[in-house]
Amino acid sequence: MVALLAAVADKGDVQLSELSEMLGASAATIRRDVAALAEQGLLVRTHGGAKRVRQGEELPVQLRDGRNRRAKQAIARAVVDRIPPGKHALALTGGTTTTEVLRALHGRRDITLITNSVSLALEAAKVGQQRVLIAGGVLRSNSLELVGSLAEATFRQINVGTAIVGSDGVSVDGGLTTHDDTEAATNHTMIERAQTVICVADGSKIGRVTLAKLADLSEIDLLVTDSTADRNELAKIRKAGVEVLLVPANGEV
Repeated sequence: MVALLAAVADKGDVQLSELSEMLGASAATIRRDVAALAEQGLLVRTHGGAKRVRQGEELPVQLRDGRNRRAKQAIARAVVDRIPPGKHALALTGGTTTTEVLRALHGRRDITLITNSVSLALEAAKVGQQRVLIAGGVLRSNSLELVGSLAEATFRQINVGTAIVGSDGVSVDGGLTTHDDTEAATNHTMIERAQTVICVADGSKIGRVTLAKLADLSEIDLLVTDSTADRNELAKIRKAGVEVLLVPANGEV
């Protein structure tokens, strides 16, 4: 169902026959899954198809994990190679790509992890990270991030070596953008406290602009994305002064 919902979110309005071909599933299976997702309010059934609920609708974080996963894992491996050896304060926003970065650390014992993401903090415990600081705040149910003045106050009291920032959109016109202005403000405070800022975004996010600005491109040192990203937009991003690192979308080295 995650792949189906992702296809509808990307295309906006799609026929059942097209979904069946894209996903390699029978028409009966697609109809059943569309009906189930429509009952949950995650998409709208149309005559012979389905469409997303609203333009730019944010997928709940629990439904995003399977999207472009091999590319995200390749991005994560490239990012981990950029984290200095030795003791280091590493801040991570919430998101599926930043979670892959955490997993790629393989439990490095010299890292102090700082995050405002509940799901990422739980994953950190699962993979054996011993030093985890969680910035408290108000919980956003869609992203499972803690946001607002309390979280921002926590970030202002610490110094971050490297911030790894996920984003729903990366473009010259919009900078880094996300779906919620409060979440954007909280994560921007994390960026302000970091010596080095790395944006991680799979190719589908490049050239996209969503509701709330998270950061200007001038605040980003490195963008790591995959080879499906729009090359014209990447050229503009490089011209704006951001280092861009491309990894293979299929996850191969």
